[in-house]
Amino acid sequence: MPTIKDLFSIIENEKSYRKNQIIHAIFEGLIENFDEAQNLPKELREKLNTEFPLNVEAKLFISDNLDTEKALITLEDGKQIETVLMRHKDRNSICVSSQIGCSLGCEFCATGKMGFIRQLTDWEILLQVLFFARRLKKENQKINSIVFMGMGEPMFNYENVIAAIRILNDKDGFNLGARHISISTSGIIEGIRKLADENLQINLAVSLHSSSNEIRSKIMPINNKVPIQTLMQELKDYIEKTGRKVMIEYLMLKGINDSEYDAKKLAELLKKYSYLFVVNLIKYNPTGDFTASENETIQKFKETLKSNRIDVTERRRFGKAINAACGQLATNCDL
Repeated sequence: MPTIKDLFSIIENEKSYRKNQIIHAIFEGLIENFDEAQNLPKELREKLNTEFPLNVEAKLFISDNLDTEKALITLEDGKQIETVLMRHKDRNSICVSSQIGCSLGCEFCATGKMGFIRQLTDWEILLQVLFFARRLKKENQKINSIVFMGMGEPMFNYENVIAAIRILNDKDGFNLGARHISISTSGIIEGIRKLADENLQINLAVSLHSSSNEIRSKIMPINNKVPIQTLMQELKDYIEKTGRKVMIEYLMLKGINDSEYDAKKLAELLKKYSYLFVVNLIKYNPTGDFTASENETIQKFKETLKSNRIDVTERRRFGKAINAACGQLATNCDL
């Protein structure tokens, strides 16, 4: 599968200014074909079009209220991934996939039901961003933030994810500020430790979904390997090392984790570093046997956290009708 190293290998003998022109054309000019880069010699354009094509084969799904677009992208080997554009009033955010499928098998997630197929290369990750960046450019708009919360566990594809992020953050690349890029993990310790050592000011989000090991293990098998106490210690170490806030993602499941008792236990778990945690409450989007918490229950949960001095937000729902919401991304990969 194509990687960004393949591109650099093709142009390695070009002069530095020519390399810069190519990178600029791809990530700032957002060209869809090298023929659009008229400042490049014809022979070089033809070579690049043959050896490193920029086209993205995708089927687009758009929500009725136009705030969400999901792209089903077919990769070079015929496998497919999904990526989502969320149009807020004042910004555009992209939800990016890092793997085809996922090995973690979380009970509430459609991707987990696929099993793990393969890793995405850094270029396949970047293509997702470029697809929507090109669309937005035609509307004189741009991508304002990127979240690695799509298909797969980003920390299990760490090297390719970080390689893509460095290009997205590079002022000579896509030039998106690091603080506008977020990685969501189920709690992979090795990845959290590596991220703490990176010279990147990106955001870390952790899917917790319960403060009870018994409940979390039932809905997230990873908890059997990394129980909550171990995960929390790693997060505290991460916070002390980086000084960066950590977002705690909490999926609201009716009768499972949404009681006032659950809210108080969560507040107790986070209280030591409460000023460096922010809880993001997520209403469950149908993917399996669970039921979403009632709006009233979510608000009570939210108020209980607030009364215990926990910073809390509620995630706006995007794309439920087109299966583009949190936890709903999945494809038929037997192609």
